Amino acid sequence: MADSEKNLYHKEFLNREYSRKHSPFEREFEFYDYVKKGDTENVLRIMTPLGGEGAGMLSEDPLKNLIYHFIITIAMMTRFCVEGGMEMETAYTLSDLYIMRADKCTSPEEIHRLHRDAVTDYTIRMKRFYRENIYSKPVLTAMDYIYDHLHAKMTEEDIAASADISVSYLSRLFHREVGVTISEYIMVKRVEAAENMLKYSDLPAVDIGNYLAFSSHSHFISCFKKYTGMTPGEFRKKYFRSNWVG
Repeated sequence: MADSEKNLYHKEFLNREYSRKHSPFEREFEFYDYVKKGDTENVLRIMTPLGGEGAGMLSEDPLKNLIYHFIITIAMMTRFCVEGGMEMETAYTLSDLYIMRADKCTSPEEIHRLHRDAVTDYTIRMKRFYRENIYSKPVLTAMDYIYDHLHAKMTEEDIAASADISVSYLSRLFHREVGVTISEYIMVKRVEAAENMLKYSDLPAVDIGNYLAFSSHSHFISCFKKYTGMTPGEFRKKYFRSNWVG
């Protein structure tokens, strides 16, 4: 603890000595709020270069410093976008993909380009979300509950309770806003989660099916093929880590 306090004091002294200032709190959060709202015009207006003035020094190595700041930006955008209604699975998978791409960057120019691409990507996705998918709070709450419990058995009663409304009302509201029944939505999200696990993990397909609470391996194969046109084995053979590069 003493060393931590000493290092903090020393860092603050150097910041004062060399006039290093962190970005104003309000402006930083204004930027992320514009990303969350899908406001591309204002995002581009107030966007500052990655690791620019006021960003702070996280590493003496220039490239590492930029990569660390990029990871922070991705983490903040992810959380703001989830708060704004982006599905957690989409937001966190997007985050993982961008961080893996950052890990492969070999020059400041490369990470700056990736930063611009990521900011634009998240903002446009949120703009599209608000244009195409305006969900009520109970439906968003239900979606979050479903995402958090993809690995467990869940009932519509459990989901409705999380949104504090009746099962019948949630069922009607969900179908009207989302266009599918709750049970079909759960199956689609489980298949999407399985797709990501088959792409990026080494887990056997049977373990993935068990983890995502499919009743049996044959049920997993049947549902997966219904929504993707392929068996889990065929899907893994075609896509396993195929887009890790680039």
